[in-house]
Amino acid sequence: MTTLQLKLTLPDELAKQARAAGLLKSEAIVAMLRERLRQQAGEELHAMMDKLAAANLPPMTEEEIQAEIDAVRKARKAGRRA
Repeated sequence: MTTLQLKLTLPDELAKQARAAGLLKSEAIVAMLRERLRQQAGEELHAMMDKLAAANLPPMTEEEIQAEIDAVRKARKAGRRA
């Protein structure tokens, strides 16, 4: 676990409402950060899917997909040995 101290400058009313809602507690901030990271990963995935669709590449066969998977696994295994 990493401990961080954050200093925020918020409008008075927003700070009051956030505090009253319990949003300034560590647990709430952790939940908000996790949710935002999940959203960001989804946005990045959609952007990548859009690029792939725009590339108009022919579909891969199961054998081609398996060959790619095997190559990545082999590279990762070799990297762990180094």
